[in-house]
Amino acid sequence: MNENTEFQRIERPETDAQTRAIHRVADAVHRVNEAVQRAVAEGISVELVRVSRHHNGAGAWGDQIVPTIRNVSQDA
Repeated sequence: MNENTEFQRIERPETDAQTRAIHRVADAVHRVNEAVQRAVAEGISVELVRVSRHHNGAGAWGDQIVPTIRNVSQDA
């Protein structure tokens, strides 16, 4: 067994701005997916709808979304 029980900082590898941006989006989507699963488990239907598309003026774009919610238990 290792006698050294102190926590040590682990340096993350340097990444460029685009890679960091991709990771931020991927992490956020993962959290959204988990939130959707929790809402569905509580009897709520969730649909993500594109409301706009953001452009940077140089050819890159991204969809922007909002959730639409329907409480299934209130529909009956």
